[in-house]
Amino acid sequence: MAEKRTKSKGGAKKWLIYIVLLILIAVTIAEGKGYNPVEWLKSQIGGTTEKFDEKLTVNFIDVGQGDCILVSSSDENMLIDCGEASQAEAVENYLNDAGVLRLDYVIMTHPHSDHAGGMATIIRNYDVGEVIMPELADNDIPSTRYFEQFLDACEEKNLQITDAQLGRTIKLGDTSAEIIAPNSGDYSSVNNYSVAIMMTHGKNKFLFTGDAETLAENEMLNSRKLSHVDVYKAGHHGSDTSSSEEFLKVISPDYAVIMCGAGNSYGHPNDVVLERLLEYTNNIYRTDLNGNIIFESDGINLQVRTEK
Repeated sequence: MAEKRTKSKGGAKKWLIYIVLLILIAVTIAEGKGYNPVEWLKSQIGGTTEKFDEKLTVNFIDVGQGDCILVSSSDENMLIDCGEASQAEAVENYLNDAGVLRLDYVIMTHPHSDHAGGMATIIRNYDVGEVIMPELADNDIPSTRYFEQFLDACEEKNLQITDAQLGRTIKLGDTSAEIIAPNSGDYSSVNNYSVAIMMTHGKNKFLFTGDAETLAENEMLNSRKLSHVDVYKAGHHGSDTSSSEEFLKVISPDYAVIMCGAGNSYGHPNDVVLERLLEYTNNIYRTDLNGNIIFESDGINLQVRTEK
């Protein structure tokens, strides 16, 4: 009996050594690819298999040449950007049709008009819980009319603007949204201040990066916060300033959403970026072609529908 027990212990020890070696090899592979090792391991084993009663709905609202994203989960709502001031009524109509009465979080990724022009209108007309935006260097704080109106609207509603805190996690029911950028405090391009969010609902992941350019993307890569995502909101409307080869290699998206206006004068989306995205997925949706784009997650499965 003693001999059997010794063999059993020896066998268990060997298996433990094998498991540790496999984990070390997996971590080495993940780090070599620039992945977050823990997140990469989770993605390889499929993550959670739990379905949630409360679905996550991510609405990419067509606001022409701009960004506006409504995230809803467990009767809580987050609005990421809101397009130009001229699109504020269209955004309000969309929110009203969706039955939104309160915006628990309003995030201004960065203070360009195609992302923040209508903020004052939205804040004045809805019950808002918290407003979040990046902390800007003094010389990058806009003096534009729409930004001044945004500040006035926050003051009128007694809303204190919260700086986007790196690493902060916002909970919307079963959904977690982690702020993973900006990683620095002073940029030559305001686009690189963009608040980037990694959102997780069960095994499904969404990545929103505003207009973050290659510099900010590299900072995110260096932070080791990134791994495979299911849905990627293409940075900067599909411009070639963003969605670099290195960035896409790490996030390897299953779906991509490009938010841009029909016939825009910027040439968005850029053909080179489309080619890069096609290396990972044929599931590329565009607001200029598809109108409003809606994803639903139950924690395991993803469903997508479009207006057009």
